[in-house]
Amino acid sequence: MTKPHAVIIGVGDGLSAALARNLAPDYALTLAARSRNKMTRLAEETGADTVQLDATDEPAVAALFDALPAAPRVVIYNPSARVRGPIAELNADDVRKAVDVTAIGAFLAGKHAARRMLSSELTDGKRGTILFTGASAGVKGFPQSAPFAMGKFAQRGLAESMARELHPQGIHVAWINIDGAILNPGRSEPEDRPGSMLRPDAIARTYRHLIEQDRSAWTHEVAVRPWVERF
Repeated sequence: MTKPHAVIIGVGDGLSAALARNLAPDYALTLAARSRNKMTRLAEETGADTVQLDATDEPAVAALFDALPAAPRVVIYNPSARVRGPIAELNADDVRKAVDVTAIGAFLAGKHAARRMLSSELTDGKRGTILFTGASAGVKGFPQSAPFAMGKFAQRGLAESMARELHPQGIHVAWINIDGAILNPGRSEPEDRPGSMLRPDAIARTYRHLIEQDRSAWTHEVAVRPWVERF
């Protein structure tokens, strides 16, 4: 049988790579990122197709989804951008660019993923799953990090609005609050706090659970956090 299709936008060597490895046995993958170099080794490992993509470019995002052989069953949006600094000193153009990546890119991915999914047939009451990688900044703003909070709050609102609109139409939408630091390759945990960082493969299993949830009990928002996180 032909494998269902999954699209991961914003690919690096941490969470997105773990997601690709988790999905590869059961899905035909398309990986998208600004740089093809980031995707080459992972694509060879997982058998994925790759697309060089600026996630804020709507014609390019539309073309990505139109080129798929069938409507995707899974779409994951990972990209985000940060601009740090005192609020009185931030450059407005830099802030716009950051919000564009985190929020507008998420909107474009959600729009065109939903467009393709809505054209597909229902299977057991479901057409597909759209997941947005969030952060604690979408729940609580931090000092000197206003642009990131602006983007993540907008992304969270987008996901909730989409969930209310699309759940009745068989499309599961959820926002995942990654509430802590991820133990990406090249990073290490403090010696006095083992287990204090989120492991990419463990987060990926949470995404997989969302993808496989029964329609009678869909989650539209979930937080994953290590034991050291202060609520």
